[in-house]
Amino acid sequence: MRLVVVGNGMAGSRLVGEVRARDPRVAVTVLGAEDCPPYNRVLLSNVLAGSARPEQLRLLDPSWYGTHNVDAALGSSATLIDRDAGAVLTADGRRVPYDVLVLATGSEAIVPGIPGVRRAIPFRTLDDCRRILRAAADSRGAVVIGGGLLGIEAARGLAGRGLPVTLLHLAGHLMERQLDAEAGLVLGETLAGLGVRVRTGVVAEEVLEEGVRLAGGELVEGDLVVLACGVRPVTGLASDAGLEVRRGVVVDDEMRTDDPAVFAIGECAEHNGTVYGLVAPAWEQAAVAADVITGGKALYRGSRLVTRLKARSVELAAMGETQLTDEHAEVVRFSHRARGTYRKLVIRDGRLVGAILLGESDAVGTLTQLFDRGGPLPGDRAGLLFPGLSAAPQADSPVLMPDAARVCQCNNVTKGQIRACWEAGARDVAGVAAVTRATTGCGTCRDAVAGILGWLCDQEGVPA
Repeated sequence: MRLVVVGNGMAGSRLVGEVRARDPRVAVTVLGAEDCPPYNRVLLSNVLAGSARPEQLRLLDPSWYGTHNVDAALGSSATLIDRDAGAVLTADGRRVPYDVLVLATGSEAIVPGIPGVRRAIPFRTLDDCRRILRAAADSRGAVVIGGGLLGIEAARGLAGRGLPVTLLHLAGHLMERQLDAEAGLVLGETLAGLGVRVRTGVVAEEVLEEGVRLAGGELVEGDLVVLACGVRPVTGLASDAGLEVRRGVVVDDEMRTDDPAVFAIGECAEHNGTVYGLVAPAWEQAAVAADVITGGKALYRGSRLVTRLKARSVELAAMGETQLTDEHAEVVRFSHRARGTYRKLVIRDGRLVGAILLGESDAVGTLTQLFDRGGPLPGDRAGLLFPGLSAAPQADSPVLMPDAARVCQCNNVTKGQIRACWEAGARDVAGVAAVTRATTGCGTCRDAVAGILGWLCDQEGVPA
């Protein structure tokens, strides 16, 4: 079988690795538009903030392809799918035949059609990150357009480098898809305390050399302008080939398109009306597709999303239906704006269907597990928001956490798998990561993995 994967980002590279782990005989070719090995796009903001180097984001070593008999054409963009002939054509003149084709083309930055926008730099790829850093070295101030997850991370990273930063957002509050209005307000105040001036409900009309002109004529000064206005799925290749495309490339539960020889995964795929923009669903989809392609049976049933903001000195987790207000929902909320704290639970039929946790909180692990498992909640709601008020051990304690509990959301790693690694001799986070990939996505589960390993060592009297 000849497998061709178009896209070598976080979804495509994971698919290649999953297939090779299942079947060493499949002839695999991967076409990557970027000329570098795949990297963890989730952690680009760490490079911008100076807390990570670009090479630390690498998902695969360049030598991996040869070692695993994978033909990797990096810097080779696919331009046409010839479904009748079963081949992909590339911009550099290659014609690559396939029996099975996987589209992992990802998404692209939305660039608003306003005058002067070419002066701005999108924040999407590693090359974008490098351009921003070069420009920041000679800039007196920065303006970031877009107050979603990526825009906030970019603004915080630049402010951490000492640049005056203004964050502009069209909606009435930050991260309006994940947060309610009060949480957005508290987040804005937290960012202000870290050197980011936040302006919401504003329209950017023009990018000038000296900054951004808003509707009404006001100039927001900054000689570096960064765009974080959202992304859209890259579907042109699929659309030109006659595949069904709505917001994304439409797929079924096996991740197949309406052509059974063509699959789609990651940010370009639309499953059951949803296009996912996070890494965990992309990696779950890659595992399903790899099973099906190599002759196994697997179905993708959708993902439960937990969004984590990765910005220094800002702790934020949001999950599920955070803005639900119907009469059947119970809402438990606590706000302390002066401390930058906001906590909210949305409960339906005794189960957690949404949560916002802003500010340092020891409740994140418990609530993530309860949301992920969908099990009934204990009656002590205050104890859920403030674990220290409850005398009972919490659900995320290694003592009570069942082996089936998912610890690493990105890689779907359970406590039981971590226990198995420990029993096989892995005594530290790096050892567990080498086997399970836990902590290699967004990285926010590192403390939980370390806590489980420490607890196991204590139980058995083994040095950590």
